[in-house]
Amino acid sequence: MGGDHGPHVTVPSAVEYLRQDPEADIILVGIPDAIEAELHALKIAPNPRLRLHPASEVVGMDESPALALRNKKDSSMRIAINLVKSGEAQACISAGNTGALLATSRFVLKTIPGIDRPALAVVLPTISGHTYVLDLGANVNCTAEHLLQFGMMGATLVSSVEQKPNPSIGLLNIGEEDIKGNDIVKQAAELFRSSGLNFYGNIEGDDIYRGTTNVVVCDGFVGNVALKTSEGLAQMLASYLREEFKRTPFSKLAGWVALPVINAFKRRVDHRRYNGASLLGLRGIVIKSHGSADSFAFRCAIGRAAGEVRGGMLRHIGEHVEQLRHNIGQNIPNPASAK
Repeated sequence: MGGDHGPHVTVPSAVEYLRQDPEADIILVGIPDAIEAELHALKIAPNPRLRLHPASEVVGMDESPALALRNKKDSSMRIAINLVKSGEAQACISAGNTGALLATSRFVLKTIPGIDRPALAVVLPTISGHTYVLDLGANVNCTAEHLLQFGMMGATLVSSVEQKPNPSIGLLNIGEEDIKGNDIVKQAAELFRSSGLNFYGNIEGDDIYRGTTNVVVCDGFVGNVALKTSEGLAQMLASYLREEFKRTPFSKLAGWVALPVINAFKRRVDHRRYNGASLLGLRGIVIKSHGSADSFAFRCAIGRAAGEVRGGMLRHIGEHVEQLRHNIGQNIPNPASAK
């Protein structure tokens, strides 16, 4: 029910995804009348693979996460997460209020033993393919241990979804040298070196899009600024390109000739293909879609959830936490000890 478009995007996306993935089932959670209207427009009836689960409330996009958690226990978001907890669903995908999704998911599902805080991980395109970056805003203030946990979860996500053994991890810093960065980043680098993970070392901002490492680790403040800066830069470059091709009759002709190249470029950098941020560290899979996602982008978020389920990501994270504890010779703080 959330996002900028609600069922007008999410319902058609679910219907189309089921056509592409014959082994998946989808539960549409929300206001029945709104969902049924979209299904009727598509000439689709609920069926065993596409079920409707009613909810009487909706969390507003600008609503306080605390109030949503406390007062809207029958919201579509809360019910969808409850379905994951009960095992009726294996993943939750939402384009709704990010803060409410984070708060509700953590309250209902709890964190995996050995993980302090969930982290938002997103896929970004690179010269050599793509990389996973976390945290993207769930945790503004982090300790060195949190950054280590983020790296482990990011590496587990890559190995589970992409079957890529021993993915490399880079720690985002203001320089590659060991002496650079604040105390937390320096401490995190030491923890990574003793963790047994494939730690590349410190990387800088330009390494993200070079694809220097499979995973990029940072706190949520830095990660969110980096992501939004990247989005703004992409929009500016696209605007400049359109302006230049429209400047003169000759440039318009050049644009027409170059259209196949331009379209190929657009496909490569199409942010919709990378829609769906993974909320890692919970005892359940939760995917946050961009609120402005269109049908194609939301289908990509559904596919990301299915990939994590089929890759056994939750089981692998639990196994890696135990291995991490053994390698560094100390306990990683758990939610109980952090209180």
